[in-house]
Amino acid sequence: MNNGEFYMDDEDNEMVLLLQKLNVSKPVAKTLACLLTAEQITSREVERMSRLRQPEVSIAMTYLQNNNWVDVEEVKKKQGKGRPIKVYTLTVPMDEIIDTIEQKVIAENQMMLENIERLKDLS
Repeated sequence: MNNGEFYMDDEDNEMVLLLQKLNVSKPVAKTLACLLTAEQITSREVERMSRLRQPEVSIAMTYLQNNNWVDVEEVKKKQGKGRPIKVYTLTVPMDEIIDTIEQKVIAENQMMLENIERLKDLS
């Protein structure tokens, strides 16, 4: 951490690249890496840390929520008006997320192999 600010280090960047190679979108991969750095993180912190734009973070968080990997809590601002701040927490261990990604990759590759075998049968 740097003056209370989060930042992505080389290990985080490597994780993002590996996730992308497994067909995880860049925004989702970067958001996951950010979520691993802190117990709770706001969408604004994810934007700063990942250098993603707000809509990309929002779409990534929606994807993570739909997979039940992240929990969101709305916290009222201490001062002023406006929308509450959304605070996100990773709700499952990263190992579980990796297992889910692994199962998806295995299923996709099995389907490809079955298609290749069918092509062989047809030729």
